[in-house]
Amino acid sequence: MSDAAVIRKFRAIGTAEGISFLLLLGIAMPLKYMMGIPEAVKYTGWIHGILFVWYCYMVIEAGQALKWKFGRIFLAFLAALLPLGPFLFDRWFLRKGKSVLEE
Repeated sequence: MSDAAVIRKFRAIGTAEGISFLLLLGIAMPLKYMMGIPEAVKYTGWIHGILFVWYCYMVIEAGQALKWKFGRIFLAFLAALLPLGPFLFDRWFLRKGKSVLEE
């Protein structure tokens, strides 16, 4: 897989994981605890869990394919644990531009 394809796939999974995390925290959790609808967390949580694991796999795949240093891989994993983290990592990732492919 080419470097550009790895980056596109990584960014797509990161965006999906970030959106699912925000939906879980911003919509499903309030529905469960304020409205008494636990199914919202059950299904959104499953989706987010799958996307989280896929994102972690993609961090490893992208790190190996693009020869990232440990610090960048660590920040990518840390981003998955924080609300808005994947979006912030992606923004930082884009700001680096071509240097991402040169490392």
